[in-house]
Amino acid sequence: MFRLNYLLLFCLFTVPLSSREKETFRVMFWNVENLFDTERDSLKQDEEFTPASMRGWNTGRYKKKMADVSRVITAVGEWEPPALVGLCEVENDKVLHYLTRYSPLKSHGYQYVMTESQDLRGIDVALLYQKDKFRLLGHNHIRTDLGINERPTRDILHVTGLAPTKDTLDVMVVHFPSRSGGERESEPKRLLVAQRLRNAVDSLIAVRQEARVIIMGDFNDYPENRSIREVLGVKLLGETSDKDALYHLFAHKAVGKDKDQEMHAEFSGGYGSYKYRGEWGIFDHLIVSGKLLDSSACFHTGESHAGVVRLPFLFVEDEKFGGLQPFRTYNGVRYQGGYSDHLPVRGDFELFFD
Repeated sequence: MFRLNYLLLFCLFTVPLSSREKETFRVMFWNVENLFDTERDSLKQDEEFTPASMRGWNTGRYKKKMADVSRVITAVGEWEPPALVGLCEVENDKVLHYLTRYSPLKSHGYQYVMTESQDLRGIDVALLYQKDKFRLLGHNHIRTDLGINERPTRDILHVTGLAPTKDTLDVMVVHFPSRSGGERESEPKRLLVAQRLRNAVDSLIAVRQEARVIIMGDFNDYPENRSIREVLGVKLLGETSDKDALYHLFAHKAVGKDKDQEMHAEFSGGYGSYKYRGEWGIFDHLIVSGKLLDSSACFHTGESHAGVVRLPFLFVEDEKFGGLQPFRTYNGVRYQGGYSDHLPVRGDFELFFD
């Protein structure tokens, strides 16, 4: 224990970060819009994604979708694949096995963990990781009961691992209940899941001396909504300085602080990862504990290191509302052959070594 503490002190205070080797640890999250296989599962409501359905979901479309997901993850990584990739709307282990072993993504050697929730459609959340950048220590599923006569929702995926700096990371991947039935009517479900997530984070803060928490996911809520602002207590960067508080890495860009957003035609009508009735908004979030904002630490991030991914091929013209919109796989039951109705989000962390 003495040796470990000594090494940590040496890392933080003895050698200036500017004189040491630096690497980038990139994370991303993406709602991949119904990544289903083509087989009927009698235990799930997945019949709309079979060859016999109105959607006509078949092997050719399935393989194209896998290639498209691979292309996006690779493009987000730029020079090397992202260290961590959170995904939601993934049907099962079979789909992830194909993605990581038989699609073009296989060359990157990803490992993965995922939930097996009670969601009626069978969609789950998952985390892909590069084992040379993230040493898996364990994972568990946090189940949320929405109450009697309510549809089951997705589990929260909690994954613990070591970064290359030997710092322990706790990664949460979430997919909150949808707004089906109306925003106000469905809000109590999201508040309940947010409270479950808040309780889990509080437990980590209580047992770890300096908790390093990364939360990623599709919250089906905007940064200003109660589930995020009130229940989770998420703050904008610069609001406070508290190692145990939670901070949104790029929500400030949606409130006019991103000076270059006007240069991007795709975000006319706002800034975000999802477009609804002509207005962009942030449904997909990257949230971290305050310790990860400590610029003196060996593993940290900062204000300019995160945002919505703006790859040109992810957009098509928005003929109804103007500007651009995400190039989705389906529009209703009509196959478009695009990527997703959500844009990915990503964040970079800086790692310093002797």
